[in-house]
Amino acid sequence: MASAVFEGASIGPLIDLAIQIDPSVLVASFVGTALAFACFSGAAMLARRREYLYLGGLLSSGVSVLLWLHFASSIFGGSTALFMTEIYLGLLVFVGYMIVDTQDIIEKAHLGDLDYVKHALTLFTDFVAVFVRILIIMLKNSAEKSEKKKKRRD
Repeated sequence: MASAVFEGASIGPLIDLAIQIDPSVLVASFVGTALAFACFSGAAMLARRREYLYLGGLLSSGVSVLLWLHFASSIFGGSTALFMTEIYLGLLVFVGYMIVDTQDIIEKAHLGDLDYVKHALTLFTDFVAVFVRILIIMLKNSAEKSEKKKKRRD
């Protein structure tokens, strides 16, 4: 429960910003995340047993690359292109984690580990990671659209 509280507290300012800019973006990004979650988890459930578990090492390497990109951008000064690369690469990595974690939960359940709270928290963390990245992408696109509309009016 504490993890969910801290997760909500950490993304609260982003959600507040989304509400101030365009509230419809918040709903659209939630629906998009829910659809992605349903599709990729469904694909993991329908795949052969343990087929995607081997992607875990590749995804962990992706998280390491994200860490080093963020570290390099904080030292050498970040650019918008580098930030968007982090966002899109992070989206790809965490969508992959949805698949791997779903298959991992299924495999653990076959072996007798039925700790549904831990499994739900794992999937919740994946969901929030994807939601934040989709929300940032949609907010950036919404801001660019409003800039173009402003320039056309002037």
